[in-house]
Amino acid sequence: MTEIIPPTNCPACNSVLEFVGDQLFCMNSSCSAKSAKRLEHFAKTLKIRGLGPSTIERLGLDDYEDIYSLTQEEISFLLDSEKLGTKLHNEIQKSKSVDLTTLLPAFSIPLIGSSASNKLAKHISSLSEITPEICSEAGLGPKAASNLMDWLVNTFHFQGYYNLPFTFTCEKRAEVTNTDTKGTVCITGKLKSYPTKAAAQQVLIKNGYLVKDNLTKDVTILVNESGVASAKTKKAEQMGITINQNLKELI
Repeated sequence: MTEIIPPTNCPACNSVLEFVGDQLFCMNSSCSAKSAKRLEHFAKTLKIRGLGPSTIERLGLDDYEDIYSLTQEEISFLLDSEKLGTKLHNEIQKSKSVDLTTLLPAFSIPLIGSSASNKLAKHISSLSEITPEICSEAGLGPKAASNLMDWLVNTFHFQGYYNLPFTFTCEKRAEVTNTDTKGTVCITGKLKSYPTKAAAQQVLIKNGYLVKDNLTKDVTILVNESGVASAKTKKAEQMGITINQNLKELI
């Protein structure tokens, strides 16, 4: 049997790789490959169309501030296309209007995704209101809360992200309980009515539904727009749960 020898250095920045569990990681926060992936995730989460991996490289972007510092003329010059430059600049300007529930997951904070952001939105209306106590009240786990607070102190403030062109606010959402909810919804399969599951969940929450990621006994509606008879769908049928094939019918 051929022995597999793991790499010792990051192929992008040549930093020494370290094992975390059984996986190798580059621990260099300034690694160009890690920076590029963070920017890709940021652009995808904020739906900045046209800002993919190759464009990020062509524009020479290293951090979030770089995205918003470029003028339309600079983008057009670097992409060698006035049409593409204008389109991308418009997309970047549109992204400035996102609220905190969409923005927070874009920063690649471990364990802080749309679910955690929606939980926080029931307790805060601004990023400045986040504290360890608020994280606990919102139902974030200890590790997620620690990651978020560490990011606020050591990244958001230290790297000056408060200068980014966002309000860092959101509409504080009233807590929806089982007694006043329209129902408890779980989504399975690919959606047709919304681009992402997170977007659909936010609409459901705003319209008075509780949302669950897993099919638990308190789920009353399973959304399955794909029509594929998955294991989750079969289980829902056995439990007598209503199966919906068009999420917009619930709104």
